[in-house]
Amino acid sequence: MNLEKYNSLQAKENTNQIAIDFDGVIHGNSKGFYDGTVYDKPIPGAIEAIKFLSKKYTIVIFTAKVKPDRPLVNGKTGEEMIWDWLKLHNISSYINTITCEKPRAAFYIDDKGYRFENWNDTLNFLDNA
Repeated sequence: MNLEKYNSLQAKENTNQIAIDFDGVIHGNSKGFYDGTVYDKPIPGAIEAIKFLSKKYTIVIFTAKVKPDRPLVNGKTGEEMIWDWLKLHNISSYINTITCEKPRAAFYIDDKGYRFENWNDTLNFLDNA
């Protein structure tokens, strides 16, 4: 890919793509890692929000569940389990990609995110967390 095509792709993804964390934002994850499965119900409103957002954005799910060093659970990768769960809840068609890396996006929706404004406020927040 040449620089011009790369810049075009980057501009498109930075404008038209939204990245959503899976556990704690889409999937309830009430027991944490637990047994490594995708065991919980959707967070209330998640399905409707994904359907709504998909009208304007390409949706990418980012999650540690698909890290390459994660062991198979019941013979499946984390990505396979997530796709199965998305299909079970009839929202797989609204998702473009699942990744463990931070994708380019117009916005990130994450339950553990912190809105950076400046380092002084950030360090103060972390010191009091």
